[in-house]
Amino acid sequence: MNKINRVAIVGAGVAGMALAILARRKGCYVRLYERDSKVSSIGAGVTLWPNAIFVLQQMGLEQEIKRLGGSPRLMRQFDRHGAQKSEFDIDEVNLLCGFPSVTVLRCDLMSLLSEALDNLGGEIHFDHSITPPDIHTLQQDFDLVVGADGRMNSAVRHTLFADKVYPQYQGFINILGISQLEDDIIDSVIHDYQGQGERFGIVPIKKGLCFWAGAWSTKIDKTRPVSDWYAEMNQRFMRWPEPVRNVLKSYDKASLNRIFVHDLDPLPYWHQNNVVIIGDAAHASLPTSGQGASQALEDAWHLIQLLDAKNGMGIASILNDFYQQRIAKTSVAQTVGRQAAQRIFGEHLQPNSLASGISAKQLSQLWMQGLEID
Repeated sequence: MNKINRVAIVGAGVAGMALAILARRKGCYVRLYERDSKVSSIGAGVTLWPNAIFVLQQMGLEQEIKRLGGSPRLMRQFDRHGAQKSEFDIDEVNLLCGFPSVTVLRCDLMSLLSEALDNLGGEIHFDHSITPPDIHTLQQDFDLVVGADGRMNSAVRHTLFADKVYPQYQGFINILGISQLEDDIIDSVIHDYQGQGERFGIVPIKKGLCFWAGAWSTKIDKTRPVSDWYAEMNQRFMRWPEPVRNVLKSYDKASLNRIFVHDLDPLPYWHQNNVVIIGDAAHASLPTSGQGASQALEDAWHLIQLLDAKNGMGIASILNDFYQQRIAKTSVAQTVGRQAAQRIFGEHLQPNSLASGISAKQLSQLWMQGLEID
């Protein structure tokens, strides 16, 4: 990477941290700007599917993330009464992909990325909110400016579009949490319970530790106390099957988080001059896609690969190639997420639709598409 030597990244989330690590490994000077006072761990946990583990391997972090996380073998779907409706073999997909799937607390993932970046000498400037005038300054001082500043209030995305692009509310709330169960009763099986306009998912890590999300259809009401939403969650799910009741009896109150779930429509471009957006700033998908973190990691890897291979082409050409390379796959994740959410939370509810008939082979081909090492 002889010409793109100085990279500014706005946002120290999964996409921003991953890009910073990969750029430092290529010898770039990297400066990361984060509006918060520390690296955020909002969101209880994350499932890193094989395509994410591929990228983490390229970052030299595969073994460490496997040590920190768990290894789900199956995903089972149930109705709200506990009757099993379907089962998906995660081990089979992993075998076809050639990489494992790992479940991990988001705080552990972010700590791992932060430590890796620190070891590489990357700089993070905390308490530093970037405004549009700041971005113009960064364009002059850096060879590349990357917006990895999230789905809701991406300042970098706003500078790219004259008519500002805002995420769209998709009609349901997620309450996230972490529980430590006395017994490892859910073993290595992801549990997905669905009712009419309601869903409760439990994702095991190891030794009884799990993260979970309770979701239901609702209108946005930010005037209502957050504690009321938590109380409603307990009321809604208190008579659901035993695994749900168990996590609701044992959750860490400090881990709770309320999210009115938004996503983005596919955008016509992600770049202008030497500025580009990645991750949720570019293509935020719903949690029902299961691919948010994985696609953020893919963005970072693909962008660095292109910068490394095509550095003499000029930055505008490289960023256009990046968009063309990524838009189809990220749009699939957005579409799949919306379709799954519509089946659960939409007007014409169709619960119990796990995997929508896609085979392990088809899913592995989709996830690993474009992930080759020259």
